[in-house]
Amino acid sequence: MLNLIKKEIALCLHPTAFIFLFFAALVFVPNYPYEVIFFFSCLSVFFCCMMTRENGDIAFSCALPAKKEHIPLAKILVTIGLQCIILLLVGIIGAVKGAVLPAEQYVNQAGISANIVLVGNGAILLGIFNLIFFPRYFKKPDKIGVPFVIGAIVVFLLIGVFIVLRWATPLYSITLNGLNSVNIEAKAAALIIGFVVYIILSAISCKLSMKYFQRVDL
Repeated sequence: MLNLIKKEIALCLHPTAFIFLFFAALVFVPNYPYEVIFFFSCLSVFFCCMMTRENGDIAFSCALPAKKEHIPLAKILVTIGLQCIILLLVGIIGAVKGAVLPAEQYVNQAGISANIVLVGNGAILLGIFNLIFFPRYFKKPDKIGVPFVIGAIVVFLLIGVFIVLRWATPLYSITLNGLNSVNIEAKAAALIIGFVVYIILSAISCKLSMKYFQRVDL
């Protein structure tokens, strides 16, 4: 498994997988829907899978002395690692923003502020994308477009829901919005819920992807 993960990192990671990590700095852009940052992480998955297809990596991996079900697991684990990095970066850069900018400039008119609730929202978005994209992708590894389009549509719909919640509910507009130091218990609970959802959805995605890929005839 470790060798498969090393192979994924060395041969299958598209440059955008690293470039889009720097997009976490978009939390400094005023009045921007910050959940969109996590879509770029999803987009990098598409480019990595496209690179995998164009290089014939799936057939190459199946020729290696490794269990077939470990091939999708290795790719998903690498993706999860990158997703955790961008979640961490958004949390850190958001905290820096809260420390260096006045409180009134920290408020986001286009959605939730760059606090730990945003990280929880991002975890939910990424978990849902994993659940939608990877099982469909590993059913037919040469068909990448449809799974990605479906995943992207759902992600943007959920981003719209989060933006509406920011203005339509006191929970999001007052309790969960603003600096991390305000209502920290509620914000921490939202963060934990987001990561629990992410772990559950990603685990289901791994299980389904391994199951479907076993049936693929290469």
